[in-house]
Amino acid sequence: MTPHLKILRRLSKPHWFDIMELIKCSGGLSVGELAESLGMSYMGVKKHCLAMHKLGWLDTWRSPKAVGRPEKLYRLTEKVAPLFPPIGNEVCLAILEAAAQLESNGAEKLLLAFFRGQTEKLAASVTGDSVQERAERLAAARTAAGHYSRCEWSEAEGLRIEEYHQPLQPLFEKYPTLERMEVQMFERLLGARVERSVSSTAALTRYRFDISPR
Repeated sequence: MTPHLKILRRLSKPHWFDIMELIKCSGGLSVGELAESLGMSYMGVKKHCLAMHKLGWLDTWRSPKAVGRPEKLYRLTEKVAPLFPPIGNEVCLAILEAAAQLESNGAEKLLLAFFRGQTEKLAASVTGDSVQERAERLAAARTAAGHYSRCEWSEAEGLRIEEYHQPLQPLFEKYPTLERMEVQMFERLLGARVERSVSSTAALTRYRFDISPR
């Protein structure tokens, strides 16, 4: 399960995301300020804040006041960063299009550099004595990155990695060469031949990587 999904499941609780959104937009708020903004009771908001603080999603600090005791404020922690992604596919596409305007194959060069960097980064965790061990660790790393990967093996179909989400799908549609770059990354990490295929049924798209020894 991805960090994003874990957070979203917990945020099914009433008011939690409202509280976090208010804190995100302010930098830090007290329970009293949150209660006033949400039209809720002080104790009701405090209960929610304490629960999220226990999970490590909120942190506290004391803010000095002109008169009286310092005020206790809540702020977000790095644990909830996946809820607020710093960049999206639209921005990536805009950067790639700008690179293409500067140089005829500028976008492809940027994408190649990206996959090389990803390969180097993954190489530290995708280890093992067998191709299957490496495939299992690659699937785990890809799941953490939002690909919802599964490493499967059967006598009939052999070793494969199946994925059910491609976070960069808009880039793949714009630049088909990404498919080959992704396959090359898999092959270098696994030390095996890889064939990529895509199948779609209704709203479900499955990305399959069949793996065979060299």
